[in-house]
Amino acid sequence: MVLPAGDRPGADATQALSALWDYRVYARRWVFLLVLSLLSFSNATLWLSFAPVADMIAHHFLLSTEQINWLSRVYFVASIPSGVVAIWVLDSVGLRWATIVCAWLNFAGSVFRTLPFMVGGIQDPFAFLMGGQSLCALAQTLVVFSPAKLAALWFPEHQRATANMIGTMSNPLGILVANLLSPALVKKEEDIPLMLGIYIIPAGITCLLATACLLESVPPTPPSARAIHSTSEKFLDGLKLEFIGLCGALFIVFGVLGALVLSLYVDRTKLFTEAVKIGFCLTSVVCVAFALVSQLQGQTLALAAICSLLGLFGFAVAPIAMELAVECSFPVGEGAAAGLIFVLGQAEGVLIMVLLTALTVRRAEPSVSTCQDGQGPLDWRVSMLLMAGLCTLFSCFLVLFFHTPYRRLQAEASASCSIQEDMSPATVDREPHPAATP
Repeated sequence: MVLPAGDRPGADATQALSALWDYRVYARRWVFLLVLSLLSFSNATLWLSFAPVADMIAHHFLLSTEQINWLSRVYFVASIPSGVVAIWVLDSVGLRWATIVCAWLNFAGSVFRTLPFMVGGIQDPFAFLMGGQSLCALAQTLVVFSPAKLAALWFPEHQRATANMIGTMSNPLGILVANLLSPALVKKEEDIPLMLGIYIIPAGITCLLATACLLESVPPTPPSARAIHSTSEKFLDGLKLEFIGLCGALFIVFGVLGALVLSLYVDRTKLFTEAVKIGFCLTSVVCVAFALVSQLQGQTLALAAICSLLGLFGFAVAPIAMELAVECSFPVGEGAAAGLIFVLGQAEGVLIMVLLTALTVRRAEPSVSTCQDGQGPLDWRVSMLLMAGLCTLFSCFLVLFFHTPYRRLQAEASASCSIQEDMSPATVDREPHPAATP
């Protein structure tokens, strides 16, 4: 069979097909992932470095506990407007420059926080603390949005979920370290400068690595069909200072373990939807248990176990949910999909935190609470029950109404079949000999 001249693949088409068929992965993709993971880790340690030692920080700088809490909350507030900008930066400027800018913001913020100790005569140390935290908060959106983009651009299809997991779960690892390291370093108020200085080290190292080692945003040859179109679119003593530190540590440790196992499983089975639905349902059950057990006294072991399960089921789902968002929103770019999910989640988090706080009341009776701010302890009973109810409601909606095809995987499968057909011997046999062409 002789094809009409207009239907014959030209040289450009043949070269394109060959390029699509000749996928390649590069070892330096792991360097990029390492830098991004270290950056996410450092940013998370800076985020919650004050929280485990809030009482000492407040007393040293003559601040209220509410002011200290805002040093963490600023991350939520700043992420909402900066998240939109971060999406644009990832898709327009490129992953390399986005990571470098993020690294410098993170490093500058870590240094800015130490100025009240480095420069004498500062009348308002809170302004410098908040300024440094704000710079770090601006960096957070870029680093949180990047793992999905990096996984799509640099990693083959069978490694994407694992790469995304490593990049994503570095953030909760940083939270874990902050929960452990801050109480271990700050035994008295004079230790605060040491703590701030220690947190500068990983930020500085990451900044250096990002600037010196990241040379390109995309590999010369894509690792998969989707990548071609991706740009379009002692610490134990410190733990005992506050029980919340132990619970936070257990939450993160079990969350990381769960994410590791789940991401490896999903990479092999591609059961994104099933994993997310089961994870959210189990999280809802544990959330209800937390709301009930947290109102009882003397249940420290039960609370610790619940926090472990909450991390195991809830935190482990985060990277898989990001991958699912990318799959169901294709051909929207990975950065945009993950970024919108994060921004909406942060906005929802601010609203829920304000609502839950507004529903609390002061307890008149004695309490076992270790939080001392000069006022009576807060009763979180209604707030915890509401949180459990919302979690259960959202999980039910997810299970009942969320059904989606894996559009990215389908597109890759179609592209692969098309390439095989174009490269098959039968297609080659149909090609006319030059001499036979009139």
